[in-house]
Amino acid sequence: MKKTFVLDTNVLLYDPTAMRRFEDNEVVLPMTIIEELDRFKKQPEMIGRNARQVSRELDDLRSQGNIIKGIDLENGGLLRVALCDRETLKTLPIELEGDRNDNAILAVALELKKHCQCRVVMVSKDTNLRIKADALGLEAEDYETNKVDISELYTGLAEVTVRSDKIDQLFKHDAITLEGEFCPNQAVMLVDEINPSHTALAIVKDCHQHSSKLVALNEIANAGVLGIKARNREQKFALDLLLNDAIPLVTLVGKAGTGKTLLAIAVGLHKVSDEHSYTRLLISRPVIPMGKDIGYLPGDIKEKLTPWMQPIYDNFDLIFGAQSPKDTKEKRSLHPHVRRGHEDLIERGLLQIEPLTYIRGRTIPQQFLIVDEAQNLTPHEVKTILTRAGEGTKVVLTGDPEQIDSPFIDAASNGLTYVVERFKNDPLAGHITLSKGERSPLAERSTELL
Repeated sequence: MKKTFVLDTNVLLYDPTAMRRFEDNEVVLPMTIIEELDRFKKQPEMIGRNARQVSRELDDLRSQGNIIKGIDLENGGLLRVALCDRETLKTLPIELEGDRNDNAILAVALELKKHCQCRVVMVSKDTNLRIKADALGLEAEDYETNKVDISELYTGLAEVTVRSDKIDQLFKHDAITLEGEFCPNQAVMLVDEINPSHTALAIVKDCHQHSSKLVALNEIANAGVLGIKARNREQKFALDLLLNDAIPLVTLVGKAGTGKTLLAIAVGLHKVSDEHSYTRLLISRPVIPMGKDIGYLPGDIKEKLTPWMQPIYDNFDLIFGAQSPKDTKEKRSLHPHVRRGHEDLIERGLLQIEPLTYIRGRTIPQQFLIVDEAQNLTPHEVKTILTRAGEGTKVVLTGDPEQIDSPFIDAASNGLTYVVERFKNDPLAGHITLSKGERSPLAERSTELL
């Protein structure tokens, strides 16, 4: 039996194509949604663009028929706008007075349930609205499209027990063939079946249905980059994926202090300034303000960006040794990067740091692009970023799904985890989940206890 889905505004702001994602069922948009879209469309960020996109699409659909009676969609579904019935609105509990827009959506769903013979489901990404709907006897669901099971998120790491001669063969020839099913570019830890302390690290090079070729880690991954050395096996795997130019997309997931951003920046600098594999290191992160937009900050663009980009600058300070009281001036001058600093790299055009607000519409060729805090992006926003990548560009997405500031996404519906799951079987991508914090004993302990 066909269903009727009543959508909340936040569903369309999260995914502007949501109207067409309910197969051959009926999709109902309460009139109050049009009013809310008009309010959001003036915002400059992705939310504003999504609101404008939905408004334009509804305007185009208007030419195909009466939007109140319903317009047939190409997938066999029906889309219509529903008006709120005043009498139904008056039946809502007194506790709900004052929340006009949410009440109008609830009233539309209640009216449909009263007269419709089919199953009526309200879809919202607002947890409280779903609770209210349930209290009123309505069926309510979260928007599940693009969601992943965060408990089963692909880690990019496998541990395999093998004979000791397999490990010896890897050390001798830097490559082995191993039976079993693996994902492309998956990190594998080989453990001796007799002596568990006898181990080796490898990356899946070519994977087939029954056997795969594994190669030893890049020597630089073991030695470190620009003085930044891996402190655990996940960091070694991450360095190997970052150093491999044949893998244009790398995702690094991990809690605070696991070294995601630091490793990405160190390799990016190495690739741009030492190996000259890319023309520029471009670092970006979403600007998720706590109630205020970036435009309200005083000063020029550099001064506006400083509070948002300071975590990036902190990583440069660590790489350049600027914050280490033990480093002498002579020691810091041993490497040319230390003498220049990130400001000089910016002046020379080797480094660019900017918010994601300005990335739409660009083509980014031959660059090492790092998108930090990618867990605050929607799947649609990540798609926009990845489609900006031109020929020869490597994209690195880093983030912690447990630290999300955006109001419309969560650990299961953000763009970072979505990309990890969708690309896990693609040879163009590599992923590692970093689990051990290396920032400091205090930071690691705080993550565990607090």
